[in-house]
Amino acid sequence: MEVEDLSDFEGFDWDRGNRDKNLVRHDVQDAECEEVFFNTPLLLFDDNAHSKSERRHFALGLTNGGRPLMVVFTVRKKLIRVISARDMNRRERKVFIES
Repeated sequence: MEVEDLSDFEGFDWDRGNRDKNLVRHDVQDAECEEVFFNTPLLLFDDNAHSKSERRHFALGLTNGGRPLMVVFTVRKKLIRVISARDMNRRERKVFIES
């Protein structure tokens, strides 16, 4: 599955390893991570620098409340597995706004 084509994904992969991890580290709820993938605009990028053991991507998007997030994820079968999520930094916000 290419990062540009998430049209046939079937859901999210949350388990003990990644559930609530972003809430503790970055005050981002799991539901907010999911919301980014359903809202527009959504910018998707390959994360080649961190794709050692599996192919990683990152998304720049907004939660339902308008919070700008950067979400690092991988796709396993047809499930999105969130690796990390945090507020966009200044450079990411600029890219997001200008796109």
